Amino acid sequence: MAKRLVTIPLQTLLLFVATATGAQAASGPVKYLKNSAEWFGGDEAKRIAANILSYQSDLGGWPKNIDTTKEAYIGEREELKPTFDNDATTDELRFLARIYNATKDERYSKAFEKGLDYILKAQYPSGGWPQFHPPDDKYHRYITFNDNAMVRLMEFLREVYGTDVYAFVDDGRRKAGRKAFDRGIQCILKCQIKVDDKLTAWCAQHDEKDYTPRPGRTYELVSISGAESVGVVRLLMSLDDPSPEVVRAVDGAVAWFAAVKLSGIRQVVEKDNKSPTGKNKVVVKDADAAPMWARFYEIGTNKPLFADRDGVAKHDLADIGYERRNGYSWLGYWPRDLLDKEYPAWKKKWTEKSDKP
Repeated sequence: MAKRLVTIPLQTLLLFVATATGAQAASGPVKYLKNSAEWFGGDEAKRIAANILSYQSDLGGWPKNIDTTKEAYIGEREELKPTFDNDATTDELRFLARIYNATKDERYSKAFEKGLDYILKAQYPSGGWPQFHPPDDKYHRYITFNDNAMVRLMEFLREVYGTDVYAFVDDGRRKAGRKAFDRGIQCILKCQIKVDDKLTAWCAQHDEKDYTPRPGRTYELVSISGAESVGVVRLLMSLDDPSPEVVRAVDGAVAWFAAVKLSGIRQVVEKDNKSPTGKNKVVVKDADAAPMWARFYEIGTNKPLFADRDGVAKHDLADIGYERRNGYSWLGYWPRDLLDKEYPAWKKKWTEKSDKP
């Protein structure tokens, strides 16, 4: 069984969350989380908290793609669709924990408990989480690494059981969070894709029962992810005293990242009068370019995968239409810092510890 971090400085955790998820410009509750306890006790924080509470669904979670801090929700309650996608739910709960600590107003602690229960209930017996709960019968039901959804939930649960910010949470819920985290780690290990008996990385979605890789949207094919897998590896690397199984998982994924890097190319955006937007992503040769990675790789061949909404696999960005070519992140530098800095430091740390008598 993998051991966990038990106490982690709050600022370290917030930095880890931003790094692991590739956080975009702060919006919604996240932009307030580093504010002082005094601020959380003030009128502005209470006004924002009222807005956040108004968006909490009856199930306990929050909707996505909405700034829940800006103004109060005035729509129908049944229209609120809670999810874990696109940073939803976890940052609202972080905000509520901080304002409860500053005010001791039980409205916030009760809303927090309801949201935490929503996360705990959503976990499958297999240890993974769907994109939202209760899941539908489409791809949302799969264990969702896509956009780091499951990784974010696990980071949040570790905060709950491992930091003093959540000392107000009862022991039963904190213990449940720790057990859920441990089950999540075991799920991650079981999902890791093997090719020719070698560990590689992860698909963006996996079956909630048998852990096999599954597709997402029509253009998100069954594959090995060069993007989402980075957050998974960082989570495994953050474990305190990792088990041999975790070490093998990290080593295997990093070796795979190194093997599938795309050298001698870079992506540029050119003017294109044929494109609906007047612009077009193009891959050009450049011997001096830093290595890139594909978002998706074909299992078994490690060929980059691209697709239009018809779901037909292509191996060249230029072979798909303008809409998907320019409307999705197909190529990027997601594992670069992991390979260049983070993994070498992690490997050195644990090699030195294992060498000590």
